[in-house]
Amino acid sequence: MPYKKPVIEKIFYSIGEVSEMIGENQSLIRYWENHFDPLKPHKNKKGTRLFTKEDIETIKLIHHLVKERGMTIKGARQKLKDNREETINNFEIVQRLQDVRRQLTEIRDELQG
Repeated sequence: MPYKKPVIEKIFYSIGEVSEMIGENQSLIRYWENHFDPLKPHKNKKGTRLFTKEDIETIKLIHHLVKERGMTIKGARQKLKDNREETINNFEIVQRLQDVRRQLTEIRDELQG
């Protein structure tokens, strides 16, 4: 039986990695950090931001509210404060529907091509 190398999950991600994941620049993430209380990445002695998976999920949620739904910073901040669980559930539903749409588009393209 061949040796299977264990998958090691990262605990912290750099701001560059997070920026790449969501397709936004680093300065926007730093801006959101100053305007959204739930977003508080760890910082090492040099001041380098270290984001957890929970931080990344918060950033994705903020991105959805501000960039995709067009909410103001103030509106998004209030929505996260008042209805965080409902907002997360709605975001997850939207993500699943987008995945289904992408899969259906791929199937259609394969059938046509």
